[in-house]
Amino acid sequence: MAHEVEEQEAIGRRIRRQRLGLGMPQADLGAAVGRTQGWVSKVEAGRIELDRAGLINQLAAALHCHPNVLLERPYGGAAGENHWQAAAASIVRELRRYDLTPVFDGSPRPSTGLWQDMKRLHRLRDAAANIAVLKTLPDLFRESRALAEASMGREREEAFAIYTVCCKFAHTAAHSLGHPELIAIAGERAAWSARLSGDPLMPAVADWMRVWDMWATADWDDCVALSDKAMHSVQDAYDRGDPLALRVWGTLQLRAAVSCARGGNADEAESRLGYAKAASERMDALSGPPVYDRHSLTFSSGNVHIHRISIALEVGDQSRALELDRRSDPGHLRVLPKSRRGHHHMDLARAWLWDGNRDRALTELEEAERLAPQLVRNHPIARATLRKIVYAERVATRERLRGMSNRFHLDDQAVFR
Repeated sequence: MAHEVEEQEAIGRRIRRQRLGLGMPQADLGAAVGRTQGWVSKVEAGRIELDRAGLINQLAAALHCHPNVLLERPYGGAAGENHWQAAAASIVRELRRYDLTPVFDGSPRPSTGLWQDMKRLHRLRDAAANIAVLKTLPDLFRESRALAEASMGREREEAFAIYTVCCKFAHTAAHSLGHPELIAIAGERAAWSARLSGDPLMPAVADWMRVWDMWATADWDDCVALSDKAMHSVQDAYDRGDPLALRVWGTLQLRAAVSCARGGNADEAESRLGYAKAASERMDALSGPPVYDRHSLTFSSGNVHIHRISIALEVGDQSRALELDRRSDPGHLRVLPKSRRGHHHMDLARAWLWDGNRDRALTELEEAERLAPQLVRNHPIARATLRKIVYAERVATRERLRGMSNRFHLDDQAVFR
């Protein structure tokens, strides 16, 4: 807990060090993020908690560094919790040698067998078991690349499709655990393999990954432009009602909505949410057997709703976020994977904290941790929320004790120095 409690001051010190290294006055940094010099001074002194991803991204962009530099991610943990970094390093090595002869003993399985492994990875991702995902991926990268080398035609294209989805799984896990090198190279390789996959939707999925990465530099307009470009590439399939295209198009609208909210355009964010809701309703209206989500995109009516709550928080409206939660359909939320529900309860923890209810905030944070422990313990916003609760409880307890010490005529100077 001591390390947790000290993080706020440490982030402030890193911001100050980065700013001074650039020769930037506090007033200039404040202007770059729409704040005052006094606000920057309080942040650097550890007196203001940074509990919005968009604000952290803006600060990092103004300081010309990756957000993880300010947050010092990946976070330290017990020895067993750090073993994932070896798997991440192995994946990076595989992705670096993408155009060399693959190193794989024996004959690779056909694509149908590899897609079965993708289903298992999908389940691990939904459970927010990011460490297990990373440990599984190196062999799958090698085998899918070997299959692409040994086959032709449709089978070769499917091998590249599998390679792309592996990149997506690596990308998601790296974002959750805080590994910027793996994030960057997974995105690059996804774009390369998507073009070779023969899947007309796969390049748009790679662009969806790029939008996520561009949030780190707070290039909100570019994020929206890239989302629109990707949506345009799948528009015909979306208009026809292709089930997979509905997922891709709707998920890109959610990416655009978050980008608009973080860029301060609440009206456009609401408009994008409306488009995403329409896509989810078209999905709900589909008949026939369910279509396998080969792109591993978690898109549904419930996901649109929790994005609406998250975006209300991005624009600082916790009252609306809590009202939206009260109007939630529990059935839509129950079917969401644990990874998404974990994010949702992290958002509710922030909302209740901003609304002044620390007990409810802690309850929501505990539920988020129960659902997705790896995700929540490694998430900077969850950690910031916990720190705010800890500090608030410290202050409240201190004031109660001071009042009682006065009544008992204790020496305040000795007790509270």
